[in-house]
Amino acid sequence: LGFAIREGGRTVGSGRVTKIIK
Repeated sequence: LGFAIREGGRTVGSGRVTKIIK
């Protein structure tokens, strides 16, 4: 499983699951 971290509108990492951090 891969994961993507989204901060301020930019995506870091790769995968199908997207987590939004504010």
